[in-house]
Amino acid sequence: MNPELVEIAEKNGVYPLEAFAFLMEALAHSQRMFGKHGPRQGEDVRAEHHVSGRELLEGVCDLARREFGLMAPTVFERWGIARTDDFGAIVFALIEAGVLSKTDSDRMEDFQNVFDLEPALIGGYRILEETPDSGWQI
Repeated sequence: MNPELVEIAEKNGVYPLEAFAFLMEALAHSQRMFGKHGPRQGEDVRAEHHVSGRELLEGVCDLARREFGLMAPTVFERWGIARTDDFGAIVFALIEAGVLSKTDSDRMEDFQNVFDLEPALIGGYRILEETPDSGWQI
């Protein structure tokens, strides 16, 4: 594990290391989703790499659905994450530590009440049920 993330998570004391590591994965995932690939080693972060708060949150939910499936809300709950604001707090802790950078227009408010996390995490899933005469159905 990245020692810098360990130190930041310990200093933060609110969210566990796993939440910080997941956010970093979600950032890269979001950049791929929105065609804003991250900078190469040694390259400065430029506008074409930047994702908005909403784009990052959409990437967070997409990656969580892929990695955790219907358990995503439970995983987030264990990490102390209940709202989009929580991811904003993690992002800004990483910015403060110098791990991430921001544009002049990026604000914590960009993460406040963007959408309800639980429906975003479980929306679109359908449970299949077996019926005696037709096999599996929705």
